[in-house]
Amino acid sequence: MDYRKYGDAVYIRMDRGDEIIGGILDVCRKEKIMSAIFSGIGGCGKAYIQTFIPETGEFEMNELTGMLELVSMNGNVVTDDAGEYYHHTHALFSYKDGEQHCVAAGHIKAMIVSYTAEIELRPVIGGTIGRKYDEETGTGFWDFNQ
Repeated sequence: MDYRKYGDAVYIRMDRGDEIIGGILDVCRKEKIMSAIFSGIGGCGKAYIQTFIPETGEFEMNELTGMLELVSMNGNVVTDDAGEYYHHTHALFSYKDGEQHCVAAGHIKAMIVSYTAEIELRPVIGGTIGRKYDEETGTGFWDFNQ
């Protein structure tokens, strides 16, 4: 992984074997970015896609492997009152299953780069978006009261 800051944005290149979400969070910690949005494209060899099931209050996990084109990734990074970092990421992958072209998308737990990923990270300017815990879903949402 390598990255550069240009203006207010950070541009991140992930390399073979890098885990994308962890890499983004590492850059945020190193650069002291407390909240941000990001987007990216690339190629992955493995992805863990989650779908939240409201009736059970749990996430179902689906592991994809193979040549996965990361068509679109969007997400955000926030911190809680203790300074812990959290992400909320969604992505869309295209891949082949035999002769058929397929897509898969959803909430992302983790993604492993197969050849490269290119990510733009935009810190929140002029404030910080925090995280508040929601008991009903067991997840966190944006908190503007920090």
